[in-house]
Amino acid sequence: MSLQDFATSGLEQVPGLLFVDHIAIAVLPGGLEGQVAAYTALGFRELHREEMRGRDQVREVLLQIGNSPNLIQLLEPTSPDSPAQKQIDRNGGRGGVAHVGFRVQDAQVAFDWFRENGFRVVDEAPRPGSRGTTVFFIHPKSKDDSPFGILYEIVEESNDPQKSHAFLVQRRRSQP
Repeated sequence: MSLQDFATSGLEQVPGLLFVDHIAIAVLPGGLEGQVAAYTALGFRELHREEMRGRDQVREVLLQIGNSPNLIQLLEPTSPDSPAQKQIDRNGGRGGVAHVGFRVQDAQVAFDWFRENGFRVVDEAPRPGSRGTTVFFIHPKSKDDSPFGILYEIVEESNDPQKSHAFLVQRRRSQP
């Protein structure tokens, strides 16, 4: 499939593509709590916090507005080697959009589809993400004629009911 065919046919060609899962925003070191407060003032609710070690090296906060399944993911780097810190550095020392996450039914099926269709997949295989998800990334310059220009994360929700999106929302609603 050519990129033009992909672009004109829409993302529904990706097997099991469900919806936009999140927009990730890189936050300057030390700025996470201020960003959480700013989004809370806009009406967002905090759903989840987690420190990701290993490859990601970030503190993450997931925020939700209303009952939407779409989230804002704030990423504060915990190391100069963090991909979020590298994004900040490329952006002239400012935070900003780091990537867009798409939810899929099956990360392995989507991974195979992207590879078979010539996309540059950053990860060697789907891997563990935050909140028990399985993820992989698509490079912003995935093809020579790529119109995307942004990093995409492909996200499969956790099979663990205690880590699912619905559970996180219900748990947050039950807290004062």
